[in-house]
Amino acid sequence: MLGTIINVVAIIIGSVIGLIFGSRIPERLKSTVVAGMGLFTTAMGLQMFLDSENQLIVLGAVILGILVGETLGLEDGLQAIGEKLEKRFSRDSETGSGSRFVRGFMVASLLFCIGPMAILGSIQDGLTGDYNLLAVKSTLDGFASIAFASTLGIGVIFSSLILLVYQGGISLLAAQLSSIITTPMMSEMTATGGVLLMGLGISNLLEIKKIRVGNFLPALIFAPLIVWLLSLIK
Repeated sequence: MLGTIINVVAIIIGSVIGLIFGSRIPERLKSTVVAGMGLFTTAMGLQMFLDSENQLIVLGAVILGILVGETLGLEDGLQAIGEKLEKRFSRDSETGSGSRFVRGFMVASLLFCIGPMAILGSIQDGLTGDYNLLAVKSTLDGFASIAFASTLGIGVIFSSLILLVYQGGISLLAAQLSSIITTPMMSEMTATGGVLLMGLGISNLLEIKKIRVGNFLPALIFAPLIVWLLSLIK
């Protein structure tokens, strides 16, 4: 849990810095920084996807994840959380799923939670207490939160709540996960996370096409599950 706490603190500090100095940063610079992060996020997602040993597994996981995510309305739920926090803490006149607060909350929550470092780092921290990987992630997230908070506002800081539950939960369950998740499972789960990162970059950061990325999240569960089922057939 220590690594997750460090990660949360890094995001909060970065967000506060972004909020304080955000007004001094030109709008053109802000938009360009976000666009640059969108390109980087998309490229990183592509690299993760290419590490897959069986891309059909990733496709199956994504399709099943979408079916479950759309049925449960995960993205709508994430938006609802953001809107409740917005009403309590934000003074923005714009409300709803398109507001700057909700967008910042959703983008940061998804970006900080999706990726191999979040999963692997949390498992490593929970099993051995070694939080080096999460320390590296904390540095990256801290710098990212500065850019996001200066552009997307106070919603970014509340993404630390999602991160605390997500990474903290994985760390607490690490002992059980380690006996279940094999290297091939982790490989396909990471590749599936890459697809979600590409969707996040294209939709929320580059704003090329609206994609309900939040509803893809169950795919991260289906990827290792499919690998396990295939191993039983062989």
